[in-house]
Amino acid sequence: MDKLPSVYIIILNWNRLGDTLSCLESIETISKTGFDLHVLVVDNGSTDGSVETLKKYKGDGFILSIIENRENLGFAAGNNIGIEYAIKEAADFLLVLNNDTLVDKNLLKEFLVAAKKYPQVGIFTPKIYFAKGFEFKKKYKEEDLGKVIWSAGGDIDWNNVYATNRHVDEVDSKRLDKDTDSDFATGAAMFLRAEVVKKYGNFDERYFMYFEDVDLCERYKRVGGKIMYVSKCRLWHKVAQSSGIGSDLNDYFISRNRLLFGMGYAPLRTKMALYKESVKFLLNGRVWQKKGVVDFYTANFGKGSWKFK
Repeated sequence: MDKLPSVYIIILNWNRLGDTLSCLESIETISKTGFDLHVLVVDNGSTDGSVETLKKYKGDGFILSIIENRENLGFAAGNNIGIEYAIKEAADFLLVLNNDTLVDKNLLKEFLVAAKKYPQVGIFTPKIYFAKGFEFKKKYKEEDLGKVIWSAGGDIDWNNVYATNRHVDEVDSKRLDKDTDSDFATGAAMFLRAEVVKKYGNFDERYFMYFEDVDLCERYKRVGGKIMYVSKCRLWHKVAQSSGIGSDLNDYFISRNRLLFGMGYAPLRTKMALYKESVKFLLNGRVWQKKGVVDFYTANFGKGSWKFK
């Protein structure tokens, strides 16, 4: 009998026990036929009793493992610990999954169908809806809630060095039911063949948070790899808005990490524009934009100057 493929879901938790428990409960509903499922929660130094509660959790139809970090290592390093654990355990596929998501019962089944259908593709991204009540805008009919798109693949704007989700705020329609190439897969739900990270590396920990998912995808594309949006793979995201545009956290990590990503991959003309923009930030930017720029030029990466409360 052929060995069943081994799938590891990696969930990062930091003081959000309620979200993580809801995510795990949704994973219990997943169709688990045809593969072995392992769920790995990496706790990033939570102080809310997360680890104690999660150790008592009994998953239905999957093996749950907990890794405890002593401090908040960030999205990149925290997930890397989970990825490295899964690779050592001979995982065939990895799903990096935000803890503030709720998954469709056929999510992994459809990802595995896509992996077989598209053998040339190494990274897949699903159709992600806003969870009900978490939409950016409040203009939708009641029957459309839960069907509003947060991501259906993504594009990189190389003139401005921004990575944007496709079809944000649109209500789902048949035109989004076609599988398409994508510039990147969001770290909120990134399905990878284990071979991709074995050969080309995992998240670059210099980023800490923001752009690490885009960087991994760009590195993979530059060796000929393909990334695909798979329309039948679905989940719902309780999109956080506290770290949105204009927040200190956003100012710091986006300012620094756009420079890190852009200076590494963008065309020369764009690099020059980024340099000029960084000078403007130093002169007239907000406090944490200035700190982000300074930390880029002084190579103060990882957590950098940011202090989590």
